[in-house]
Amino acid sequence: QLYVVESGGGSVQAGGSLTLSCTASPFSTNYYVIGWFRQAPGKPREGVSCISSTDGSTYYADSVKGRFTISRDNPENTASLQMNNLKPEDTGVYYCSAVEGSYHLVGGCINGGYWGQGTQVNVSS
Repeated sequence: QLYVVESGGGSVQAGGSLTLSCTASPFSTNYYVIGWFRQAPGKPREGVSCISSTDGSTYYADSVKGRFTISRDNPENTASLQMNNLKPEDTGVYYCSAVEGSYHLVGGCINGGYWGQGTQVNVSS
């Protein structure tokens, strides 16, 4: 059982920035993936960005490349998502997910089934 807690989010105008943070615990291993997914109204949940503790590999959805940056923080069971140059289409509920295991991220996030409660991001034009 992993407990996942998010913080951050809020409302900004287009072009603004927000930072989301996620803490997951307790990990029974040093190998895990923490990632961010988002869900806009009427749309399915999609993977936004993930990071692997195994090798530091990352994944970014095409829609956020060059604008979002994911990083592992201290303590290392915490990950942050720095979101710059936000667009109205980034609006949605952002969920953090965590999974234990050794993964090299290629082409997508890993959904381990442990989710935070979600945090709302609103970007106005």
